[in-house]
Amino acid sequence: MDNEKEKEYRKYVEEISPKTNLLLQMIKAFVMGGLICSLGQLIVNIGINNFGLEKEIAANWCSVILILLSALLTGFNIYGKLVKWGGAGALVPITGFANSVVASAIEYRPEGNVFGIGCKIFTIAGPVILYGIFSSWVLGIIYWFIQLISNM
Repeated sequence: MDNEKEKEYRKYVEEISPKTNLLLQMIKAFVMGGLICSLGQLIVNIGINNFGLEKEIAANWCSVILILLSALLTGFNIYGKLVKWGGAGALVPITGFANSVVASAIEYRPEGNVFGIGCKIFTIAGPVILYGIFSSWVLGIIYWFIQLISNM
């Protein structure tokens, strides 16, 4: 009896699940990520060549500008369309991180500044920050042990 229900459920899930072309999605993600990275490189080149910035300073400005663009595009409901088309290519770079923070702030704004935005702004980005810091800490400890052992 349970096996029959499970088969019915699986059939139902297959029927309603959207069919995706994996190769096409990968190509779109590659193109989207490439466009974002190309825009970043363009910003760095303009900073170096037109404004005489050092490479590191130009790279910092690139990050700030990409975050600002992502936040603005999210606010005008454009970045979501880019994500829908480009998938992970738009979600993985720094712009995707900024999008996740801004989207959460916009979504929970009606609940107020403290209990809405303040409590929920890192709903999506929080785990990324947490596990990023934790994995950095673990890798730092491993690196420290390796250095300690190699100096003996």
